[in-house]
Amino acid sequence: MTVKDKILQGRTYLGIELGSTRIKAVLIDDSFSVIASGSKQWENRFENGCWTYSLDDIHGGIQACYKGLAENVKAQYGIYPETYGAMGISAMMHGYMAFDKNDKLLVPFRTWRNTMTAQAAGELTKLLGFNIPQRWSIAHLYQAMLNKEEHVSKIKFQTTLAGYIHWKLTGKKVLGVGEASGMFPIDMNTKTYNATMVEKFNEKVAEKGYSWKLEEIFPEVLSAGDAAGWSRHGEHPQGDGLASVCGRQVAVRDRRQQDAAAHRRGGYSQLHHAGRAGGCAGAV
Repeated sequence: MTVKDKILQGRTYLGIELGSTRIKAVLIDDSFSVIASGSKQWENRFENGCWTYSLDDIHGGIQACYKGLAENVKAQYGIYPETYGAMGISAMMHGYMAFDKNDKLLVPFRTWRNTMTAQAAGELTKLLGFNIPQRWSIAHLYQAMLNKEEHVSKIKFQTTLAGYIHWKLTGKKVLGVGEASGMFPIDMNTKTYNATMVEKFNEKVAEKGYSWKLEEIFPEVLSAGDAAGWSRHGEHPQGDGLASVCGRQVAVRDRRQQDAAAHRRGGYSQLHHAGRAGGCAGAV
């Protein structure tokens, strides 16, 4: 089978990684050979005392990166990719992205570079008996509480950059266990947030009178191979689909689960968590 045939049949796998200075996309085939790649340089900016990237930076950066990959495929094989066997997203860990009930970002994305959470990190380390670095998401959340920031009472969902992209692609508010371990301590036995520590945190902040509890606003934690959602433009109820995030319409297919007819129509794919730093990772 030629590489072009593999691209047409979706026997390819797409990975996109949002690093601190560059967004990278790599397409491989079912023998793990690199078919094409694309990239986009970007830089965070220091605004109002915070290192951040805007939502326009995030969406525009992914679109430019993906366009580079698609044009690379076109130049080599004469076609644009329109379907993949699976895909995965990874991004800089930690940080703080908080959304309200209307899915509006409440404050600019606070990246891992920010060192504004020393008080929160220190208090949480003592409270939980577990080292909480300043860059962790829970430290950002608690520092916002200590600062009495107005937006905290409005939070309905908090996640990381990788979790945000995954949510936009699939509508699923989930994280791989590796990524989640940069939000809050993980219980090795239950493979989710440490319930005892979650309870301690909730008790600590109960007097502040927020309407939510931590487990209600944090993403669900998934392990390697767990189904993490699927993406096909226009069909899932909440996600924005690949076309709006990546700038081209594609379908992601799972050949194990779809019958031959669905396969020929384009089908769709379950996305599975790889359990690493990335927000989601496809595996078929």
